[in-house]
Amino acid sequence: MHILVTGGTGYIGSHTCVELLASGYRVTVIDNLSNSKQEALHRVSEITGCELDFVRTDLRDRAVLEALFRDRDFDAVVHFAGLKAVGESTQIPLEYYENNIGGTLTLCKAMTEARVKKIVFSSSATVYGDPASVPIREDFPICPTNPYGRSKRFIEEILQDLYRSDGAWNIVLLRYFNPVGAHRSGRIGEDPDGIPNNLLPFIAQVAIGKLPRLRVFGDDYATPDGTGVRDYIHVTDLARGHLKALEKLATDPGVVTYNLGTGRGYSVLEMVRAFEQTSGRSIPFEIVGRRLGDIAICYADPTLARTELDWTTDFGIEEMIRDTWRWQSRNPEGYE
Repeated sequence: MHILVTGGTGYIGSHTCVELLASGYRVTVIDNLSNSKQEALHRVSEITGCELDFVRTDLRDRAVLEALFRDRDFDAVVHFAGLKAVGESTQIPLEYYENNIGGTLTLCKAMTEARVKKIVFSSSATVYGDPASVPIREDFPICPTNPYGRSKRFIEEILQDLYRSDGAWNIVLLRYFNPVGAHRSGRIGEDPDGIPNNLLPFIAQVAIGKLPRLRVFGDDYATPDGTGVRDYIHVTDLARGHLKALEKLATDPGVVTYNLGTGRGYSVLEMVRAFEQTSGRSIPFEIVGRRLGDIAICYADPTLARTELDWTTDFGIEEMIRDTWRWQSRNPEGYE
């Protein structure tokens, strides 16, 4: 099978490309490299011993996208491309809506014309907003609290409407919780531009000496230690979930939705202590104000993915931190 991966040079996309190639899929990646490096794909090929195709383009460039679908025999699409920072989305919401929703519309139009009607969409647990209880099931109310989460929810609804208009479509919506870690080789990992938005790369950059201290956003949440609790999932486990989703598409499921998480929450300070223990490095931190759009507790009920996709996680918090530290210590400047 030939898979088009949008946003495939990014953190989750590159790890998914590793799993796809290792499983015998042909892969073409499109990415505008706005927040990623092409070097990631060179390393993907190095890890797997397999080549993949890369086309540098913005997903909103309809002419390029239509030509790509005319010239290639894609069987399905795995759609990662999009802006992804919660805090940033509250500052530049129009860019998030234009990029994330506009790019998806262009993609779906090109897929429709090419009669490629299978897609796995990279959604997010942020669509649930601040849940009334945890763990979170797929049938919980949807109420995102920030533009990033709303852009993901709008796209979910667009894809559901697409299926209602044409039952030939098959769509898997994957709601991620908090991806962390890196490939066990230490060759690919998360390489954020500037100060990281996500917790673990921020901690890792403090540990390596690139940043002076961690900023902890709020210590007055209704959690055991006052800091936010999240469901952290190893990026390799997450990547394998996409292969299971592609297998599900082959059964003509219509539109289906799955949480990808571990079902276990860790607080910010628990993650700091675990990182210190694994790396042997001290992590100085300071408490600052809450970030707009953040919530107190968020972790998954992954039962549906386990029963319908035959997907479970293999890696625990020790492996997540070990692999993060291996990546950061071997690549202190990321892919540069």
